[in-house]
Amino acid sequence: MFVLLMLFLWKYIDDLIGKGFEWYVIMELMAYASATNVAMALPLSVLLSSIMTYGSLGENYELVAIKSAGISLSRALYPMLVVVLLLSISAFLFSDYMLPRANLKYFSLLYDAREQKSANFLPEGVFSNSFPGYTIRVTKKDPDGQTLYGLTIYQKDLNTNVSSVLFAQKGRMYRAPDNQTLVLELENGIRYEESAPQNGSTFNTRQTFTRYRFKTRQQKLDISGFKLKRTDEGAFKTAYQMENLKQLNGDMKKAQHQIDSGLLTNYKLITPYIKYYQVPKKSATIKKYLPGTTDVFKGQQQGTKLSIIANALSEARSINDMIKSRDERYKEVSSNLHAASVEYHKKFTLSAACLVLFLIGAPLGAIIRKGGLGLPVVVSVIFFLVYYIIETIGEKYVKAGDASPLVGMWIAIFILTPIGLFLSYKAANDSVIFDIDMYRRFFAKLFKAKKAL
Repeated sequence: MFVLLMLFLWKYIDDLIGKGFEWYVIMELMAYASATNVAMALPLSVLLSSIMTYGSLGENYELVAIKSAGISLSRALYPMLVVVLLLSISAFLFSDYMLPRANLKYFSLLYDAREQKSANFLPEGVFSNSFPGYTIRVTKKDPDGQTLYGLTIYQKDLNTNVSSVLFAQKGRMYRAPDNQTLVLELENGIRYEESAPQNGSTFNTRQTFTRYRFKTRQQKLDISGFKLKRTDEGAFKTAYQMENLKQLNGDMKKAQHQIDSGLLTNYKLITPYIKYYQVPKKSATIKKYLPGTTDVFKGQQQGTKLSIIANALSEARSINDMIKSRDERYKEVSSNLHAASVEYHKKFTLSAACLVLFLIGAPLGAIIRKGGLGLPVVVSVIFFLVYYIIETIGEKYVKAGDASPLVGMWIAIFILTPIGLFLSYKAANDSVIFDIDMYRRFFAKLFKAKKAL
């Protein structure tokens, strides 16, 4: 979970740093992110812990002592299998009840955090438009971030149509006690202001130009818009990641009903363009019939042929125009159906993955007989990568509509389950499948047999 949280932070570091978030906002976002990462962290944790546990038992010859007492490996695995089974049931309940709520909180808060304006109010050397009605440029800033040099402030009041520009040699910025205002204390500057005519005339107007110098001056800017504003979570509830099994099942039925009704409507639209020809009943007196032909142009004049082609093209264009707009709707509904089916099956594959990876990890640890964080980590990461890559490929095929949800979402389980059963069989029979000396002796015998031939 720590590794996955670090991955989350590095992925969204640019969206979180420099925006003035309180510490509890970051912690809340990380808590929701950890809940959403359970689907990836839990199977890997089961695989790694089972390899480390039974690898340590094998390394310390405790499995040998268990077997010498007449207890088989399957009997030794039974208590942990019960624990993993309970963990799988808990994972299913978590994915159905807790995960949708965690996803809702996580994605809504992440969206608000990414939309939040930067708290770096006045970056150095660029024109900042963070404050409405102002364009501010700071030539240089001290390391403390508060002392400013070479300030240029452009201001445009849209209500009074008054424009002004201010230049100051030095300044200092700080937040007001109410935390709603940014105060700029400016020194040694000059301000130019150009105002609209007082009479409101639009012809032959005379504007007023004002210039004045100052030793010190305060400029107050509103920073209330830089606070984190929360979006209504109801806007995110329609996403399939925020729904439970009952809601997903209802969405799938709704999407399938829309597809079926759309196909029925398409059939009714195309039916008037289909031409039916009645074939006369076979006569009892006529014994010989001339063979039929599919050439509609046979025996027709040139003008009639052109008319037939024009009519056919016109009908084809009419059908194409009717179906084209409906085809986009069909693709959208089909995509929604595939996405909902993916989330529906994910609720079950998480529990199944815990069982399958334990079935791989426990006998694998008994075979390699290595505990700790060395070889078990390498082996568990390899098997988990195989599982994750196959699952990702299957999920993409399902979302694209190229595979059924039952095949695409469960193919990783179908592939790894025989491997787990094979390793369990080898571990129960004290196999030396990972013994390098065995393979060395095997190839040595093989090469000797080739030389003898």
